[in-house]
Amino acid sequence: MKKVTLLTGTAALVAALSAPAFAQTQIASGADAAGVSAIDDRITDIEDNVTDNFDRAVDADRFGPADRRQGLFGTMSLSYSGRTGNNENQDLAVAGRINNNQGQFAQSVGLSLEFGEDDNGNKDQEEVNAIYDAQYYFNDQFYAFALGRISQNGLVDGERNSEAQSAEDFQAEFSDLRRDAFLGFGPGYRIINNPTTTWRVQAGVGVRYTQTGAQYAGFNRVEQADGTYTNVPVSDSSDTDVGYIASSRLYHRINENVFITNDTDYLGSSDADDVITNEFGVNFRLSEQLATRASYTTEYQENRKIRTDNSLGLAVVYGF
Repeated sequence: MKKVTLLTGTAALVAALSAPAFAQTQIASGADAAGVSAIDDRITDIEDNVTDNFDRAVDADRFGPADRRQGLFGTMSLSYSGRTGNNENQDLAVAGRINNNQGQFAQSVGLSLEFGEDDNGNKDQEEVNAIYDAQYYFNDQFYAFALGRISQNGLVDGERNSEAQSAEDFQAEFSDLRRDAFLGFGPGYRIINNPTTTWRVQAGVGVRYTQTGAQYAGFNRVEQADGTYTNVPVSDSSDTDVGYIASSRLYHRINENVFITNDTDYLGSSDADDVITNEFGVNFRLSEQLATRASYTTEYQENRKIRTDNSLGLAVVYGF
């Protein structure tokens, strides 16, 4: 197995500063046919991505479960579109999340189903994903967490999906994941927990289960010295690996308008490269109309040619 995916985050994040809201544009009649609505939707997507950067800057769990909504609650959504005429296809998407908070114990389950057909009536999407997230607080400082995820891509089956599928895409499908599941759990501890500074750390062990399209079809693709591939039958059509995860979340408010964050994650396993990521962010509320976030992210991965990747991010929100 090449890499174990690290799952981070346990609950919905809340905004840390009072960033101004984007103005809502009123779209006139005829906007759909003129193409205005499509561009307006794209503008909304960009705005949402920027505000999400601010939302993620704050750890919603930094003070524990005191302000969490109690009881059972959730959301469900469904989207369907079917087209006839020059194009005949259909798409279906179902998503939902259920939360249940009872005192010191908080848990949530999320599910998404996505199915689609192309113009020839062939499936071009068949994906099912589910996540589980739980925390139990023994006191204000010590807690336990559990994280789970399972994903399945029904199109990765070792068979050609349609006559239109290229040979390259068909060959690449053998290495794609049909099933991918992860379960991790461990303890967490709040080292500092006051209104201006919070610092919590957590660590645990996880197990990942994977199955590729080749394994599902009953063989492994093995590369030969000359660059060609041969199919080798397999008796075990899955791969299971144990991984180790550790995280640190630091938040410090300098004043009412400025706060900094530093998030660190480590992932290691017995037969995969160690991965370490660190994101340092500075958040400013310059005025009631202007807010800025600058971040610097470093990712280290063992055994690759250039082990460290760095990226600088800037997000600005201005309302008038």
